[in-house]
Amino acid sequence: MGESRKPTLIASVQRALHLMETVASHPNGAPAKQLAREAKLPLATTYHLLRTLAHEGYATRLPDGAWLLGERVEMLHGQSRTQQLLARLRPTLVELRDDLGVAAYFGMHVDDEIRLIDIADGPRTPRVDLRVGFEDAAHATAIGKCVLSQFDEAHRRDYLSRHPLVDLTPHTITEPGRLLRSLAPPAALHFDREEYALGTGCAAVPVTNAAGSVVGALAISCRPAKLPRIEKSAHRLRAIADRIQRALTL
Repeated sequence: MGESRKPTLIASVQRALHLMETVASHPNGAPAKQLAREAKLPLATTYHLLRTLAHEGYATRLPDGAWLLGERVEMLHGQSRTQQLLARLRPTLVELRDDLGVAAYFGMHVDDEIRLIDIADGPRTPRVDLRVGFEDAAHATAIGKCVLSQFDEAHRRDYLSRHPLVDLTPHTITEPGRLLRSLAPPAALHFDREEYALGTGCAAVPVTNAAGSVVGALAISCRPAKLPRIEKSAHRLRAIADRIQRALTL
């Protein structure tokens, strides 16, 4: 048997990463000399690495000489959290897609907007054509209406005051009073009956928790004629929604 090869490691990359870990251990910042000592690096090397990291946005120097992590690290952290969220969601959405033969969606209330987070579709289960920005069409989508139904009345009215009820199809609800009446009390299933796009129907169930830290919806899209069959499968959507809720609150 041949000798196992050791991986080729780039020492300068290792030093930079170790230095970033050291900087991260000081939330209020630390001077280069202290960072060099703790990272076990020559002072000159530490300065060179810090300047490079600062140039790329991964470190920043305060007026008093202390060093902190830069804004790009926070950006990476946010992207990492999104990837972790998608890793938890995708298998359940794919399972629902294959189980019911529909495209599956998950949306959440994030930063005062109702955002589409992930979609599981395929050649036989195409997604709805998102020709209109999703954030501007909550009133016409099952996900949007499902999330709005979880708000209190004041929150709903505030949201709708910032999002005009755009007329997308002949079936779109554009009268605020009628829309609000359809949201309260919350229904087991919320529907989009060709309100967002002609030829497509959607159904959604809530994904939420008692603490209110998760406010979202699980939805499917299909031909309008298939919606009665989906309504009979509401228990399957709720079971998947419960699994997503548990995964998001781990």
